[in-house]
Amino acid sequence: QVQLVESGGGSVQAGGSLRLSCAASGRTFSSYATGWFRQAPGKEREFVGALSWDGATTYYADSVKGRSTISRDNAKNTVYLQMNSLKPEDTAVYYCATGTINRKYDVQEKYAYWGQGTQVTVSS
Repeated sequence: QVQLVESGGGSVQAGGSLRLSCAASGRTFSSYATGWFRQAPGKEREFVGALSWDGATTYYADSVKGRSTISRDNAKNTVYLQMNSLKPEDTAVYYCATGTINRKYDVQEKYAYWGQGTQVTVSS
């Protein structure tokens, strides 16, 4: 069993930055791919980005590409989502998820474990 806990959300003005963290317990991230998803009010949850199990490859949705970076600290068993140049449309609850995945990282059903989410609010 894997437990994921997100942190780092908050309220920022447009143009600001946040770094979200996803800490895992129970298993190490080094064996799993990790994805970030978000859900805005009244909308379906959507893919933000992912990191392959070996940490070698990242994938990003077009909406955040160039503004976001996913990284992993194996010693801390934590995955990060650095978001820069934030926009009001980035406002959402952000979730991390993990699972044994080696393709189609944007498919939510492929992820076996999910965190509880952290709120990001961007004001204009």
